[in-house]
Amino acid sequence: MGSQSARTLSLNEQAVQQQKKPEPKPSLALWIGGIAFTVVIAAIGYALSKVPGFDRVGPLACAIVIAVIYRQFFGYPEKIRVGIQFSSKRFLRFAIILYGLKLNIDIVLHQGLGLIARDVGVIAFAILFTVWLGKLLKAESSLIMLLGVGTGVCGAAAIAAVSPIIKAKDEDTAIGVGIIALVGTIFSITYTILRPFIPLSAIDYGIWSGISLHEIAHVALAGAPAGPDGLAIALLAKLGRVLLLVPLCFILMYWVKKKSSGSAGDTKIEFPWFLIGFILMSLFGSYVLGKSIPVSTAFMDGIANATTFILTSAMVGLGLNVSLRDLRTKALRPLIAMLITSVILSIVSFFIA
Repeated sequence: MGSQSARTLSLNEQAVQQQKKPEPKPSLALWIGGIAFTVVIAAIGYALSKVPGFDRVGPLACAIVIAVIYRQFFGYPEKIRVGIQFSSKRFLRFAIILYGLKLNIDIVLHQGLGLIARDVGVIAFAILFTVWLGKLLKAESSLIMLLGVGTGVCGAAAIAAVSPIIKAKDEDTAIGVGIIALVGTIFSITYTILRPFIPLSAIDYGIWSGISLHEIAHVALAGAPAGPDGLAIALLAKLGRVLLLVPLCFILMYWVKKKSSGSAGDTKIEFPWFLIGFILMSLFGSYVLGKSIPVSTAFMDGIANATTFILTSAMVGLGLNVSLRDLRTKALRPLIAMLITSVILSIVSFFIA
């Protein structure tokens, strides 16, 4: 009996030692291989987005679709997971920081204060109404929140920024970006078709586009038929929504922490340091770059393209986590909620433009 107990104790000790034994660190080659994999898929998605028809969807959605298809046919490339995860997490945050260069705070504050007031209403409506509809439809709560934020603020970039704060799954983030790209593209094309038939001046049409459409690219596409002045005011209205991403993230941090404080789960929320980088880059781009440091338009276009490519690489890692089997049951209800919200938002914003 004593020897059996001793043997059991010895086996337990061995099990504990095995559990304490650290997992072997992945090799540098596998880490680089994972990053290279995401970059290659991103490059294919970027090239595909230049093809007529696919250019309406954009590189982010193209890369996600390619990654999803790869996962269904070949499975997740487990050997290089560490590099893929690095891309999906680190590249994502770095792209958000660079995204700050697109925001000229000086122009928004001096010329767009009236637009910001409308932008606040648009964001509040989009989030609250989408979440309410999501509850009625019994949709996935985190995905609904991502879609509400993406609809109200600035599409994929907003979803990427909010995702770690609300602790959304990578799969939900990827699905949210895909839905935003699809719906936003449909709406922006619809706006351009309706432009000759609606009783709005170029400026009012630009405001309507800027306060209601999803991505900056969608606003640029829809605002172009209104001419230079209409496009400029459309982008200004959109940039006001981008500016509001920062306070929104801190509001969501407070909301998540308060919501989880009453539960037994982990209440620790990682501070989104990349938002500080976003603010600093916005200040740098607004008051230093182009003034104290002269730069060309080509240079700024290059930075914008690099930001898009980095964000596209990050989307590959997220897309690899999507299962089409789950997508059929998971995405339909959030898509319906977002479509209804977007239609009502377009109608309401038309009358306040």
